[in-house]
Amino acid sequence: MTTLERARSRFDEIDRRISGWMRTYGLALLRYALAVVFIWFGLLKPLGMSPAAELVANTVYFLPPEWVVPLLGWWEVAIGVGLLFRPLLRAALGLLFLQMVGTFLPLFILPDVCYTEVPFGLTTEGQYIIKNLVLIGAAFVIGGTVRQGSEAKRKL
Repeated sequence: MTTLERARSRFDEIDRRISGWMRTYGLALLRYALAVVFIWFGLLKPLGMSPAAELVANTVYFLPPEWVVPLLGWWEVAIGVGLLFRPLLRAALGLLFLQMVGTFLPLFILPDVCYTEVPFGLTTEGQYIIKNLVLIGAAFVIGGTVRQGSEAKRKL
């Protein structure tokens, strides 16, 4: 075996171990990371520390911001807590998908706040909203695991 072949073999072994570790722990890490984001961002709203509070208030202008912003924050905290506990996953994902509908509203209601040039030039607020596509993708991956426990029980 040449030096190059040994190096490739060693790289392949390391690569296999790393990808195996990711396969083993990736879903749990994704779920917990998503939970942290929702709990953290959610808590900022009732504490009056959220940079998104004004965006929320301007989007849902027909409701009093002094209660809609904290309510949305506690909703997000509930999503995060639900993601931490497997029996609550379905409820958490349901709340998450309902909440996500609202997060995209500013793109249509407040285009002057979200775009430098419609439809592709995004402001910081617009980028903040579009990144929710990643959260939705993560929620789909997590949602794909909700039946794992019940399917294993049926096979027994």
